[in-house]
Amino acid sequence: MVHPLLSDDSVAQFQRDGVVLIRGLFKDQVDLLRAGVAANMQDPGPYASENKKDGESGRFFDDYCNWTRIPEFAQAIKASPVAEVAADLMQSQSVQMFHDHVLVKEPGTSMATPWHQDGPYYFVEGQQTISFWSPLDAVEEATLRCVAGSHRWEKEVLPTRWVSEEGFFADEGQYMPIPDPDAEGMEVREYKMQPGDAVAFNYRTLHGARGNTSDARRRAFSLRLVGDDARYVERPGPTSPPFPGHDMQPGQPLREDWFPILLQR
Repeated sequence: MVHPLLSDDSVAQFQRDGVVLIRGLFKDQVDLLRAGVAANMQDPGPYASENKKDGESGRFFDDYCNWTRIPEFAQAIKASPVAEVAADLMQSQSVQMFHDHVLVKEPGTSMATPWHQDGPYYFVEGQQTISFWSPLDAVEEATLRCVAGSHRWEKEVLPTRWVSEEGFFADEGQYMPIPDPDAEGMEVREYKMQPGDAVAFNYRTLHGARGNTSDARRRAFSLRLVGDDARYVERPGPTSPPFPGHDMQPGQPLREDWFPILLQR
C-alpha cells in the first residue's frame, strides 16, 4: 500500500517521468514553514544569495542547509508525511536527509530560475533521489517547470552559476549544453499550486522557474532526500552545497551523523 497522498499511478509517473505533483504534502506545515522562511531571511546562513543580475528587477533570495539551525524547518520535516511519500516514490526502504533550500521571489522579480539539474552540483549519485518543491503562496505563473523524462538522459546537463552563467566546474566536456526546452519542443510539466502542494522530482530532472511578475510573494521550501542506492561521488571541483570537511570516500553512503536517516522500513 502506498501513502494515501499517492496512488500506484503517481508512483509509476515519478519513476517514468521523473516528476509528479503531490497535493497537500505540507498543507499542515505551511504556517510553520512560513515562519521558518521569515527567520531564514532575517538571519541568512553562509550560503545565502540575493541573485542580483544586471538588468533584472526585484529580489530573488535563496539559501540552503539551514534545517539544523532553524527549528521550524526540522519540525515541519518531522511532522509532515514527506519521508513516507519519498520512500514510496523512490521505491526505497530508507530515506535520508540531504538538505533544505529556500527560494523567495518578491513581487515584480524578473529573474527566472535557470534550467538546470540538481544532480551535477551534488556529491551524490544514484537512481533513488528526490526533491520536493513546495510553494508557501498560491502560484500560477511563477511555478516550477520540469522536463518529463530528462532524468533518463545519458549525459548530465552542464551545471552553471545562476548569476554569472559560468560553468561550475573547469571540465565541461562530460556535460551536455543546457537545452532550451520551450524552443526544442520538450514536454514541460508545470502546475498551478496551492500552499503546501509539492512537486516531487528526481535530482537529474531538468527544471527551472519563471520570474515572479505577480503582485504577490512567491516563497518556496524545497527538501532534498536520498534513498537506498545513493552514494558519495567525487566531482571535478567543489560541490554545491559544499559540506566542507565531510571526509567521505567515493562509493560510501552519506554519513548518517550529518545526513540523518528519516525513515527505515
